Amino acid sequence: MSKALSVDFREWVVGAIAVGSSCQAAAERFGVSASSAIRWWAMLRAAGTVTPKALGGDRRSGRIEAHAGVILSLVDRTPEITLAEMRMELATAGVVVGIATLWRR
Repeated sequence: MSKALSVDFREWVVGAIAVGSSCQAAAERFGVSASSAIRWWAMLRAAGTVTPKALGGDRRSGRIEAHAGVILSLVDRTPEITLAEMRMELATAGVVVGIATLWRR
């Protein structure tokens, strides 16, 4: 997995842009892509910081975790329930998920 460049480095790039350098010129000066310089400059203007967001991790389980109570009650009622049966039961409760989503959790 890639690693985000340091906040100090990002601040040097946007600092050069802030004093009048173009994003392309700042990118060339510091040896990064123009798209990175543009993105960091936009982040600074929008959020006031160039701190990178977290890399990796699970970004999807919150959707199914919101229904943990329903899933656990299904397993309590029918301990031998299959994933396909669980998916059908959840669909009747208005929760549309795939079998792979249930398997992952």
